[in-house]
Amino acid sequence: MDGINRFAQYFMDFCSNVWEQIKSFFVAFYNIVADVLVRNHISNFRIIGEYADKFTVLSWILFVFIEALICAFLVLLVWKIVQLLSRWLKFRRKEVDKEDLLIEIAKLKTQVVKVTREKDRILSLQLGSGGGLVDTESLNLGPSLVPSTALDTIPDTTEIVSTTESKDELAQVVSDSRFSKLILVDEKYKNGNYVVTMTAEDMVGLPELVARFVNYSASQHKLFYTPKTISKYVAGLATSKIIILEGISGTGKTSLPYAFSRFLKNQAVIVSVQPSWRDRTEILGYLNEFTKKFNETDLLKAVYEVSYREAVNTIVLDELNLARIEYYFAEFLSVMEMPDISEWKLDLVPTQLPGDPKHLNGGKLLIPQNVWYVGTANRDDSTFTITDKVYDRAITIYLNERAKYFDAPYTEPVNISYDYLEKLFSMAAEKHPISLKALQNLDKIDVFIQDNFKIAFGNRILKQIRIFVPVYVACGNTETEGLDFMICTKILKKFEALNLPFLRKELEELISLIQKLFGKDAFTESIAYLRDLLKMAGA
Repeated sequence: MDGINRFAQYFMDFCSNVWEQIKSFFVAFYNIVADVLVRNHISNFRIIGEYADKFTVLSWILFVFIEALICAFLVLLVWKIVQLLSRWLKFRRKEVDKEDLLIEIAKLKTQVVKVTREKDRILSLQLGSGGGLVDTESLNLGPSLVPSTALDTIPDTTEIVSTTESKDELAQVVSDSRFSKLILVDEKYKNGNYVVTMTAEDMVGLPELVARFVNYSASQHKLFYTPKTISKYVAGLATSKIIILEGISGTGKTSLPYAFSRFLKNQAVIVSVQPSWRDRTEILGYLNEFTKKFNETDLLKAVYEVSYREAVNTIVLDELNLARIEYYFAEFLSVMEMPDISEWKLDLVPTQLPGDPKHLNGGKLLIPQNVWYVGTANRDDSTFTITDKVYDRAITIYLNERAKYFDAPYTEPVNISYDYLEKLFSMAAEKHPISLKALQNLDKIDVFIQDNFKIAFGNRILKQIRIFVPVYVACGNTETEGLDFMICTKILKKFEALNLPFLRKELEELISLIQKLFGKDAFTESIAYLRDLLKMAGA
């Protein structure tokens, strides 16, 4: 009992001491407030009373001035304190909102994991059922791209499932792999690559290829293009893996690559670019750290499937400048600049696992040579400006007016392989090299533009000119027309960024130089564009 009594006495003394400390704090705080607000003022007035009867007019003026300064200082001090408190409260509120947002993100991630697992479960059930597996939307990119009769020779994924010895085994393979879509592509071509079988009627030259497509698109799709536009498109295929179709809406930009693919008995994959796209994950996908599955995109599936095919393949980036292409397509732009095509590889995953697709090597996918990326672009307030980095790598074709209607005979598509098309391009380069005189004239224009506009052709553009012009000539056009198109789209378009009002004289001299070198009736595109620049400059 003595121990308990001693502890009770200690506890009472401790509580009493703590209470005295708390009371002392509040008393001291009260005294401080009283001193600042009351007592100091009373003492100040007492001092003023002692000296006020001896103040002169000047003394009273100084008194009022000093009191005003003191009041202003106090008001400023209070205002700063209030401001600091307000900032602290706002900061605290933001921190609370961040915590709530993090909690919400965690909940959403949990829901995503649940949805992904449910999707995988449904996929497994579909694989194990007796019905079909994949609809046309998952195979292509919409019902408008369902294969035509000419494409019936391509194996269908539904047939794969129905003819597989053990559907349960296939379901298990797909479930175990990180790449469910790519694994299905492997299964689709398990009996071998898709081979393009050409007949004598399919072995056409470039002029006939252009003429037949013009008639084919008009007779079967009611799409009207001029032979020159199609010649530019075909020569663009020979020059670059990236083609940009730019112009006003309704001129057939998206329809052109779609119809051309159907003309070659293939189907274009159309990818609609979204304004929210910021990086490569939007077009290639990413490895989900929660599910350990790779979220594959339709574009990745299309690129992977091309590795099994000998045909000419096209991927359309519709409205490519709704987002910044130099962001989401940056890896493609960089990789396809490498001179060694064996290094055109996309990094998908850090390491290779046993269940990964066959054509992945060390987690990397080799970009096939028989695929082209065709982007459509409008220029309005909802789009981003396409940078020179992209324009320099691509062939840009401007479609600013519709071709006139004409009666075209019914024309069948042709069956052309990638190797045959490349052979046509090589033959054009041998038969129609750029003349020495044209190259000398180009050098003169290059020197003039460098001296007066500080813009150079560059090795990349010169290489593109040497490839584009021979193919354009082989399609049935003239060398001067090909040079005109390339100079206008590759060089003169860069003038838009210059201070044109101060370059009117130089623009007029450039027009005179071009007419002197190539003739007054030549280079119509370039001359027309330079005259438009002069109008913009206020000439």
